[in-house]
Amino acid sequence: MLALFGFGSLLALVAFHTFLAGVATRFFRIQLSTSWGSILYTLVLTPILLLVSTLVFTGALGVGTGINVGSSTILLALLIALPIALGAAIDYLYLTPPDEYELPDTR
Repeated sequence: MLALFGFGSLLALVAFHTFLAGVATRFFRIQLSTSWGSILYTLVLTPILLLVSTLVFTGALGVGTGINVGSSTILLALLIALPIALGAAIDYLYLTPPDEYELPDTR
C-alpha cells in the first residue's frame, strides 16, 4: 500500500512540476522582450526552481516513499527534465503567443 501511495504521489509531483515549468516559461515569455532571453531563462532558472521543489517534496514531505526508480539520475530526469520539456512544449505549442493578446490602453 505504501508503494501505491508513493507512486501516486510521485505522479502528482511530476504533474505539479509540469505546471510550474509551464507557468515559468509563460512568465519569461511575457516579461522578457527577446526570444533568446526567455529560452535562456527557462533553461537556467526553471531547473533550479524544480530542484528546490524536488528537495522539499521528496526530502521533507516524503513524496515517492517506497518507490525505487533505480538511480538518482533517473529520478532527477523524471522530476526535472521531463516537466521542463512538457511545460515548455505546452506553452509554445498549445497556448496563444503573448504578442497576439490585445491589451487595453491604460492612459
